[in-house]
Amino acid sequence: MKSIAVFNNKGGVGKTTLLCNLAGYLCKKKKKKILVIDADPQCNTTTYVLDEEQFIDVYYEPTCFTIADIVPPLEDGSGYIQEFNITESTHFGFDVIPGNPKFAACEDFLASEWKDVKSSELRGIKSTMLFFHFLTLCDKYDYVFFDMGPSLGAINRSILLSCDFFITPISSDVFSLLALENIGKSIVQWAAFFDGGISKLEQRKRESLNGMKQSCSLRFLGYVEQQYISKSVGGTPRAVQAYDKILQKIPDEIYQNIILPINHENSSITEYKIGSIPNFHSLVLMSQSAHKPIFELLNVDGVVGAHYQKVKDFSNLMDLISQNMLTNVEAFND
Repeated sequence: MKSIAVFNNKGGVGKTTLLCNLAGYLCKKKKKKILVIDADPQCNTTTYVLDEEQFIDVYYEPTCFTIADIVPPLEDGSGYIQEFNITESTHFGFDVIPGNPKFAACEDFLASEWKDVKSSELRGIKSTMLFFHFLTLCDKYDYVFFDMGPSLGAINRSILLSCDFFITPISSDVFSLLALENIGKSIVQWAAFFDGGISKLEQRKRESLNGMKQSCSLRFLGYVEQQYISKSVGGTPRAVQAYDKILQKIPDEIYQNIILPINHENSSITEYKIGSIPNFHSLVLMSQSAHKPIFELLNVDGVVGAHYQKVKDFSNLMDLISQNMLTNVEAFND
């Protein structure tokens, strides 16, 4: 099982749409066993991939498990959870741990525990690794994806320290470029504190972490350009000039701010741009209304005329992005 966070601390970059459609494509077309964890207190993934009946079942049935159920046992001293149940998305095909606005209240708890990581206190280290422990319960899946809120807070820090990889969606605006420096600096700093905290533990306490992470192993898997306006040039779609200026700056910014500091020990990935998705406008809204992936939209969902070619184009993009992602995962396994 490999865990992948889809993360950008800037909001509005199309993160949830990318994650859900990529995970859905891997599940339905690549036949991978997928779990998606909605760790964004805004719950956008949950409202996107669950139809109305599923939504009612999750939030009005007391036995349904959500992301908010992971942290409380640790807060009250009971320890890590040992089992959970999932919800399956009817149209996307993958399993889901639904989001919950109550999860936002866990931010303060995880932030306070981080102080103990810096001072090599076992409790804080174990609290910070709660998502890593949760992932040990997910070994039946090929891939576990985390949707995350746009922040550099304690919840996202714990998730990123627990994951194998992260993917960054980037919209074609200057603020997305500026956010890249924050991402790289924060992850490097968190990893240094986490690794340092564990390395200073007494041997007896360190042995109690058997089976848990002993250091941060998070690596950057790649990025996806998104939300630009394209036009056809000689039959080939290209970003219009205003967007193209930003897009051309992305590779160098990614290299300087993320690849160099985070993936400095790995040189086997040859291409970090795993995809480029122009704005699909109304198809995104149709997809959200139907609670279906864009690549499976039909006439009953509002698709007419030229929309059919756009659905096909989007499916081709998902095929390319999913294959590029799988290729980069394998590069780290070599």
